[in-house]
Amino acid sequence: MGKLINEHNANHEKRNTRCDWCLSDPIYIQYHDQEWGKECHDDRVLFEFLILESAQAGLSWLTVLKKRVGYRKAFANFDAKKVAKFDEAKIESLMQFDGIIRNRLKIKSAISNAQIFLSIQKECGSFDAYLYTFMPNNKPIVNKRKSLKDLPVSNVESDAISKDLKKRGFKFFGSTICYAYMQAMGMVNDHLLSCHCY
Repeated sequence: MGKLINEHNANHEKRNTRCDWCLSDPIYIQYHDQEWGKECHDDRVLFEFLILESAQAGLSWLTVLKKRVGYRKAFANFDAKKVAKFDEAKIESLMQFDGIIRNRLKIKSAISNAQIFLSIQKECGSFDAYLYTFMPNNKPIVNKRKSLKDLPVSNVESDAISKDLKKRGFKFFGSTICYAYMQAMGMVNDHLLSCHCY
């Protein structure tokens, strides 16, 4: 009986243990528990996070998460075909919308990135299929991180993906942003070993 109680306590403790980075805000905790690091193969979600991660450049991820609803409204519920057709008038209206980060270069890059995203879908069948051509054996990387200081800011795969996307004309998507994107989309599992999501 004592062994069962100890196992129950250990499991309960593990369920309540999270990666340290998410503990400062309830929005972070919810995002960590429900999305971050979960394998995703849905092109609409992959496009959503392309826009959000690119918007994050130079800012905190929490800032972007707090504006996620605004981004959903501003960017046609992350419909890449619609975003790819945004014109100058739409850019001007987005510059007046305080639900997003009002940076003209980032808004323009979201539109041109959407156009490139669509061309990659056409070329590879899906954006997901394209991304996984860079992954070892076309599978996610499962790391065994013990602490936050073990987390890198990039890896060989993020270098290769960002380099290829840059060659295709992608903006605001260097290797560091690409690695954060890979973590978010579960291409890399960087949950700490102590985390209940691992």
